[in-house]
Amino acid sequence: MIDSTLETMLRRDRLIVAGALGAIVVLAWAYVLWLAADMDMGGMDMDGFRMIPAGIGIMLPASEPWRAVEFAYVFLMWAVMMVGMMAPSAAPMLLMYARVGRQGSIAGKPLAATGWFAAGYILAWIGFSFLATLVQWLLEREALLDPRMTSDSSMLGAVVLVAAGVYQWTSLKDICLAQCQTPLGFLMRHGGFRGDVAGCVWLGLRHGAYCVGCCWVLMALLFVVGVMNVLWIALLALLVLLEKLAPWGRWVARAAGIACVAAGIRMML
Repeated sequence: MIDSTLETMLRRDRLIVAGALGAIVVLAWAYVLWLAADMDMGGMDMDGFRMIPAGIGIMLPASEPWRAVEFAYVFLMWAVMMVGMMAPSAAPMLLMYARVGRQGSIAGKPLAATGWFAAGYILAWIGFSFLATLVQWLLEREALLDPRMTSDSSMLGAVVLVAAGVYQWTSLKDICLAQCQTPLGFLMRHGGFRGDVAGCVWLGLRHGAYCVGCCWVLMALLFVVGVMNVLWIALLALLVLLEKLAPWGRWVARAAGIACVAAGIRMML
């Protein structure tokens, strides 16, 4: 009887977590697609101007310094985009967290704890988004991005590609990826399920930090192919998903590294 009750609760937890995560991903991608459509001005000559990813057709003279509102819009773009790209690959970890919490105590609150864990995970990517916004500001200040937020320098693109490819073969990549590939192993190595808010957020933040360490250089490729290039955003999200969830994910990462180095060398030449 107890086993049957527990199994029913576990099934319900999985459905709730998966449904909430799916809704968040759909909303994030809808926002990204809205921004991308706004950025595509149908071949309009953008010389001397830059687009602001606000979804309402805002343009500013390229020579004009960034305003606070522009920084806020770009930061929001990066934060929502990172959630849309990374949340699917975090699903196994979130489902495992809810399951462990439920099995540990039927009377506990695993769904609330899972929500706080997810908040910590997202917080890590929000921190990354802030840094990405700063980098974009610096690149635009040096006139290294075109009006649609794509690298305007072949050398910059080549360096980013080669650096991304080399990073895919480093031990740091291996360490971070290993933490992301084994949800139960991650929990066991870091003290197991936490029921308190601070503990949940901290553990989620720690997992998110490993995820950022695993994937940050792939996100930097968006400066080469276009920050608002929806096709490449989807392809990078798929690559991250395969790296983390496929049994041969490590080899996917290394193969992607080889492809990046080859593309970078070709761009240099």
